Amino acid sequence: MAKNPRQKQKLLYLQKILLEKTDENNGLTVNEIIAQLAQYDITAERKSIYDDLESLRVFGLDVCSEKTKTVKYYIGARDFQTSELKLLVDAIQSSKFITEKKSIELISKLEKLTSSNEAQLLQRHVYVTNRVKTNNETIYYNVDRLHDAINNDRIIEFFYNQWVIDTGSNQKIKLKRKRNGEKYIVSPWALCWDDENYYLIAFDESSKEIRHYRVDKMEKITVTDIERNGKSQFKEFDITSYTKSTFSMFAGTETSVKLSVDKSLVGVIADRFGKDIFITDDNKNSDRFILNIKVSISDQFFGWLFALGNKINILSPESVKEKYKNHIKNVLKCYEEVE
Repeated sequence: MAKNPRQKQKLLYLQKILLEKTDENNGLTVNEIIAQLAQYDITAERKSIYDDLESLRVFGLDVCSEKTKTVKYYIGARDFQTSELKLLVDAIQSSKFITEKKSIELISKLEKLTSSNEAQLLQRHVYVTNRVKTNNETIYYNVDRLHDAINNDRIIEFFYNQWVIDTGSNQKIKLKRKRNGEKYIVSPWALCWDDENYYLIAFDESSKEIRHYRVDKMEKITVTDIERNGKSQFKEFDITSYTKSTFSMFAGTETSVKLSVDKSLVGVIADRFGKDIFITDDNKNSDRFILNIKVSISDQFFGWLFALGNKINILSPESVKEKYKNHIKNVLKCYEEVE
């Protein structure tokens, strides 16, 4: 009688069963393992199972055993602990640039990195539907192309979009190409993650300045054969400082600003600018400290200041103080009664 060809795959199926069916809280006896193998049309004797389990241990699989009334075998250490997988699931859920469809696909793949019992714990954390997510499925290919361009030191071309109101279609919001559909030509240097979005940091060929672009708003990226520019500008470029000073990646003129801050906001300041910033005592008020920091002056920076109320105020320069006061006045005009 011809030998069952699946017998040659017994060790592979045994590994599959252990990885999928067992964990620290759920083991299998030898008899249960034999029954599981039988579902794949593979026969096995007890002694061969012991030999195979040892072979898997030698190979590097963390096959553990627990003795109660019977001996049960299970997988101990894995590449990812369940708590780590939960963190990854949460990151995927909260990421706006990952579409709902892709989020579900990625989480499904993460579930395969643990046992079926532990995967159920991950599934309870899945709340993707109706979250604010991009609809741009091409973003994953965009990221690949951008990495290729950066690694190969090449300039890229692309169309860049912005949200507009489509007045001819029931006031719906849609994406429209900026610059009247003219292509952007930039030298890509880095990708960064900020405020739940993916950004390209690049040297803009037309303005000769460092600019950033939302990757999910980039369309039809083409990697050219032209070597990148901007090497001198990026030689001393610090992405961490750039993202700290640029509020929610809204660009503005970078300016050194002196702030007086209530000491109760020290955590807020550390979260925004990091713990290595230099602060001094406010000699006029023992409950406050002085912070000197470089920031991009924009409406988003003023909005951040406004949210902190009277616990933070601009000391200098006067030009920024005046801009902030005018910003507040313009906001108040929206609420003034029309006489």
